[in-house]
Amino acid sequence: MSDENSYVPPKIWQWNTENGGNWASINRPISGPTHDKVLAKGKHPFQLYSLATPNGVKVTIMFEELLALGIKEAEYDAFLIDISSGDQFGSGFVEVNPNSKIPALIDQSNEQSIRLFESGSILFHLAEKFNAFLPTAEKRTECMSWLFWQMGSAPYLGGGFGHFYAYAPEKIEYCIDRFSMEVKRQLDVLDKHLEDNDYMCGDAYTIADIAIWPWYGALALNRLYDAAEFLDLKSYKNVMRWAENIDQRPAVKRGVMVNKTWGELSTQLHERHDARDFDERTQDKLTEE
Repeated sequence: MSDENSYVPPKIWQWNTENGGNWASINRPISGPTHDKVLAKGKHPFQLYSLATPNGVKVTIMFEELLALGIKEAEYDAFLIDISSGDQFGSGFVEVNPNSKIPALIDQSNEQSIRLFESGSILFHLAEKFNAFLPTAEKRTECMSWLFWQMGSAPYLGGGFGHFYAYAPEKIEYCIDRFSMEVKRQLDVLDKHLEDNDYMCGDAYTIADIAIWPWYGALALNRLYDAAEFLDLKSYKNVMRWAENIDQRPAVKRGVMVNKTWGELSTQLHERHDARDFDERTQDKLTEE
């Protein structure tokens, strides 16, 4: 990098509202609501406010998996939060998640409602509540280790690699190289682990898989940043096998549709309030009305 293009940090950083690439209009260095907006409420025990990003998809897959087990108490309403329009900064959403990130959840199954935010916390809460997708004994510790591995690793994939590869206003070789190297290291960690394991915790499908797949499985299947060729995902054969197997689960197929606002209209279910919505309320059906 030449000296004339080098950035010299000022003594005190100042917010430049025009700097930030595709998300410059919503990124800001302060928290709290920007406008008043009451959150909609449905009839089910769980009220989800989300978008079908990898973090959002974790929770909708979890709900659909629980319902597939016949756990009717896991019924949920899923309301769309359009982060490109700043819905996450509405007063009602901030009351549920002061960090203004999706997903956010209200568990109103008991007398006292509980707010939940951070996708890993939501997965763990639901797994404990319904005694599902969470191993016992020593496998429980393994499961939690991989769950937290995802929480710590995915920011390098999303906020690091994804931002500079797909969203930044200019391609910076140093940044793309730096985060590509780290993401490939993470993929190698997963590939070596999955060589001797069907799922992240051995033979059992758990919340560790539900947390990791929407990021690294989607990357492997070229559904994230259009980067599968660039990162040579096909060379991670165990990751590919794991990603493709999970992709075939009916609950996963449903979960990735919820709160989705892009892609084929038949794959978009902007809001989910009933199991019939997957057949009757996708965007292709609504545009026909």
